[in-house]
Amino acid sequence: MEVVFGYPGGAVLSIYDALYDDDRIKHVLTRHEQGAVHAADGYARATGKPGVVIATSGPGATNLVTGIANAYMDSVPLVAITGQVACNMIGKDSFQEADITGITQPITKYSYLVKDVNHLARIVREAFHIASTGRPGPVVIDLPKDVTAARAEFRYPPEIDLPGYQYMYNGITAKLNCAVEAIKRAKKPVIYAGGGVIASGAHEELLQFAERIQAPVTTTLMGKGAFPDTHPLSLGMLGMHGTCYANYAVSECDLLIGLGVRFDDRVTGRVDTFAPNAEIIHVDIDPAEVGKNVNIDIPLVGDVRSILVDLLREIEPQRHDQWLDTVYRWRRDYPLSYCTKKDTIKPQYVVEEIYKVTNGEAFITTEVGQHQMWAAQYYHCKYPRRFVSSGGLGTMGFGFPAALGVQIAYPDAVVFDIAGDGSIQMNIQELATAVQYKLPVNIAILNNHYLGMVRQWQEMFFNKRYSHSNMAGNPDFVKLAQAYGAEGLRVERPEDVRPALEEAINSPKPFVLDFVVDEEENVYPMVPPGGSLNKMLGGSK
Repeated sequence: MEVVFGYPGGAVLSIYDALYDDDRIKHVLTRHEQGAVHAADGYARATGKPGVVIATSGPGATNLVTGIANAYMDSVPLVAITGQVACNMIGKDSFQEADITGITQPITKYSYLVKDVNHLARIVREAFHIASTGRPGPVVIDLPKDVTAARAEFRYPPEIDLPGYQYMYNGITAKLNCAVEAIKRAKKPVIYAGGGVIASGAHEELLQFAERIQAPVTTTLMGKGAFPDTHPLSLGMLGMHGTCYANYAVSECDLLIGLGVRFDDRVTGRVDTFAPNAEIIHVDIDPAEVGKNVNIDIPLVGDVRSILVDLLREIEPQRHDQWLDTVYRWRRDYPLSYCTKKDTIKPQYVVEEIYKVTNGEAFITTEVGQHQMWAAQYYHCKYPRRFVSSGGLGTMGFGFPAALGVQIAYPDAVVFDIAGDGSIQMNIQELATAVQYKLPVNIAILNNHYLGMVRQWQEMFFNKRYSHSNMAGNPDFVKLAQAYGAEGLRVERPEDVRPALEEAINSPKPFVLDFVVDEEENVYPMVPPGGSLNKMLGGSK
């Protein structure tokens, strides 16, 4: 543990007192516990190491719940250390008491309530092991106030002994052989890669595998960066706001190879029409995910990287020229596109310019909404762990504190939080954190004065009845940034977008860019809720 994010309070003062003299651990004081847990999450996604967050008992601990659930849904390794009232006061509705282990049980891999300081070293060792192995996820360590004040001889166990905690690393040989045969007979294969590829560190093996079997690759939002978006075999993202050609390819393929994916509803659309002609191979380290949402023909339970290594050992190069010709024709005929206006900034254009000015080398975090989908569509990631976004839970307010965690991990990197004017206000107080720690995070607000995705759905499915989605009371984001000691700039013309981005990147301070964009621009393509992937609104001829 090198970095911890947190917010002190009465029940954790003994912990903070110990941190006062410890120069081995960098503590980052956020301005809200939710900001702390999202920052720890961003740090974990960018580095692959467990993020660590500390909060006090009661409201401090419950303020972590959204961030813990967010990490759980996206399989992010996280250790949350929470304060608790003294052991003899538990269960008595004591001041600032909350049953955080009970509250978080459904959204953690494990929750500890430590009642004996002699067990603490072992529990900490176990918590980090559980968080970072198998399918990664959050672990809670709840520490009563008297336990943190007690003393014990420090004995950090060199080995872990958890008989009930098991996970399969390599797939069953018989199933591997079935997968090999299915790949050999396929004429129209598609690889569908998710966050499990990144968690397993399997991006190089995925590249080799795709080129070996000559299969196009589509990724989930969580899998963005697992395969280079700039590679000829890349189809970009699939699903509700995926590319037309990715969705068409999945709908027409005869073999779908799912690697570290959940087959969630935003990807599959109507399940009975998802990949209707395909034999499906599913590789995942969590057996609970295999067959949960779609019927699987060949399940391979195990670590993605390990299984890809085994498959590469068995498979000779394949050729699918005719299939690739079809896929490339779809890519030519149905590209991502948008209509430009001379005096109006289009949000897609801002994302494209961020990509160009950073040469695709930046770390990108996002909030949740239209801007998130435009970022996924138009920022072409070359590397894993460079695109950090809330997928499963869809947490507004995630992106900015997550960007702080990324910047802490990589102080010299260019970091952009692509935000909406709604989402950014969820945790905008963390501007104070960015200024205090001199974190030059760039915030690109695509400001359409609406809760954009809510407005889009109201337009499409509720007869344009824009009920409480207008953000007419937005603050002046430039003045707000300056009030915190950051820099800010409002941009209203397309020709000013690039210079503003360059100014922000070259500034040593946190920088808020308020891009005033087309208010009623929609995200296309779009698969309507419950619809089929090959029947998209917009984006096709």
